[in-house]
Amino acid sequence: MSKEALSLENKISKKEARIGIVGLGYVGLPLVKTFLSKGFGVLGFDIDEKKVEMLNQAKSYIKHFTAEELKIFLEKKKFQATTDFGLLAKADVIIICVPTPLDSHKNPDLSYVLTTTEVISKHLRKGQLVVLESTTYPGTTEEEMLPLLEAGGLKAGEDFHLAYSPERENPGDKVYTTEKIPKVVGGVTPSCKRVAKILYDQIVVKTIPVSSPKVAEATKLMENIFRSVNIAMVNEMKMIFDRMGIDIWEVVEAASTKPFGFMTFLPGPGYGGHCIPVDPFYLAWKAKEVDHPTKFIELAGEINTLMPYYVVNKTIEALNKKGKSARGARILILGIAYKKDIDDQRESPALKIISLLQNKGAKVSYNDPYVPQSYGHRDYPGLELKSVALTEKMLKKFDAVIIATAHSDYDFAWIAENSSLIVDTRNAIKNKKSNVVKA
Repeated sequence: MSKEALSLENKISKKEARIGIVGLGYVGLPLVKTFLSKGFGVLGFDIDEKKVEMLNQAKSYIKHFTAEELKIFLEKKKFQATTDFGLLAKADVIIICVPTPLDSHKNPDLSYVLTTTEVISKHLRKGQLVVLESTTYPGTTEEEMLPLLEAGGLKAGEDFHLAYSPERENPGDKVYTTEKIPKVVGGVTPSCKRVAKILYDQIVVKTIPVSSPKVAEATKLMENIFRSVNIAMVNEMKMIFDRMGIDIWEVVEAASTKPFGFMTFLPGPGYGGHCIPVDPFYLAWKAKEVDHPTKFIELAGEINTLMPYYVVNKTIEALNKKGKSARGARILILGIAYKKDIDDQRESPALKIISLLQNKGAKVSYNDPYVPQSYGHRDYPGLELKSVALTEKMLKKFDAVIIATAHSDYDFAWIAENSSLIVDTRNAIKNKKSNVVKA
């Protein structure tokens, strides 16, 4: 062990190490909160001046880090948000939590990770630990980041340390919060792995060290592709059973009574969040390097991507039966967040449904108690809407109501009573009703 590694381990164990977290979104901000709650001082970095200003004024833009909690840490001078990346040199640990989206051709876009790494390399000093948490393909840490960080002459495992530890955030989960989710850690060298493990040992219930960053990177893809494939299967079965006049939700409920060999996955209007819609394509792209097709994985991604189109077609069919064209129809989307009881809109299938309906000439509005405004989406730059009030008078104005996200706040019996047509993608309305179409 180098003296730098021993010094850093000592600082981490005593919680004297200063933590720098780059990217203050749905992954970075909960991580900030967790480190702060465990007694560490944290510097938060982001290029968004508005976010930084809000945080420094004790204004949180993420539901599960309240303004009251933020104010306490600011008053104790344990936290500071900044756009000044020169302050990276003051951090003992730098954790990268930036987006890893897909480009327009469904290829990995590592520009945020690589740009951040280049900035870090300019301020890298001896004794620092750099950890990537962003979801990516196997090889990113060692093949892309390592050369950039070592370009200045410092050596990983000796002068500084480099590791990968995939984020496992589940927004809205009140049981498995950040600190209660085990952390997988893979270091570029044994020393890197050791230091990274000691870091996460301080804040999470259990740390699982693996042999390399590639294994850790692959673990994240395995977890999310498992979900993607199973969601695709149940979505495809939903479409098949619909033609057969069979209720998929009743089938899933019955199958769930088997005490072994079955795991419940529910159909929906597509999938959302940053990970599951993206990860299959990251592996598919990387697999081309080793000349291996990923037909099964890509097919699952294609099925899930097509689900918003299925919902729109079901809506158009239902409107036609009422003698109403999609063009000019007033349609209300209930729930624009990608899953219930959260405010996260990333990759939400509701956004695609809105876009498709607008292209058909429909007049689309939405209601979401967690999302008062919807704008600034990478794939839908022109989509700017405000949540409308959910009243009896308002519901009666719409030709169709699409339940895209079944928030607990919604009274679905009341909604059904006051709507002329409902397209239910979540089985929110259990009893059969003449004005309810399952999609």
